[in-house]
Amino acid sequence: MKIQEIIVVEGKDDTVAIKRAVSADTIETNGSAVSQSVIDQIKLAQATRGVIVFTDPDFPGEKIRHTITQQIPDCKHAFLSKEKARPKNGKGIGVEHASPESIREALKEAHLMSEQASSDISQQDLLEAGLIGGSGSKERRERLGQILSIGYTNGKQLSKRLQMFQISRDVFIDAIMQIKQEEENE
Repeated sequence: MKIQEIIVVEGKDDTVAIKRAVSADTIETNGSAVSQSVIDQIKLAQATRGVIVFTDPDFPGEKIRHTITQQIPDCKHAFLSKEKARPKNGKGIGVEHASPESIREALKEAHLMSEQASSDISQQDLLEAGLIGGSGSKERRERLGQILSIGYTNGKQLSKRLQMFQISRDVFIDAIMQIKQEEENE
C-alpha cells in the first residue's frame, strides 16, 4: 500500500514501523517540542503532497498533534488505540509497537480535523451516553474514539474533538448504540 501524503511521526522507531506497513515518506518531530524547522517542513509537505499526523496515543503525542493543528490546520489525522499501540510485554505505548495491519487500518481511516467546525452534540448528550461524569465513562470514550477513528480524549476535550472531526449527531448516536450493544453482550 502506497501513501501519497507524508506521515508525521514522533521518531525514527515510528518511521521504521510505518515503512514495515506501507510505502510512505515520513517527517519525524523528534519529541513533543516541535521545532520551527519541523513545522516549516510540515507546511511544505502539506502544500505539495498533503500530511497525515500519526502520533502516539498518549499525552506527548496529543501535544504534538495540537501544536501541528494550530499552525497547519488542514492536515489529516490518523489514530491508534492504546490497545493497538502497546507491545506484547505491555511496557510503553507508541506507533512503533503497532502491527503493520493496525498501522494500515489507522492510515486508511485518516481524516481531516477542522478548528472551525460546529456540532449538534451537546454536553447533555455526552452525559446521557455515559461518556462523562460516571462509572465506565473513560472506557466508553476509548471505545467511541476507536469506532469513530478520532482517538481517545478526556471528558473535557471530547466535545471539542467531536466538533473538530465534524461528527454528525447520527454517526454519534450509531456509535453509542454500538457501544451499548457491546456492553450488553459482555
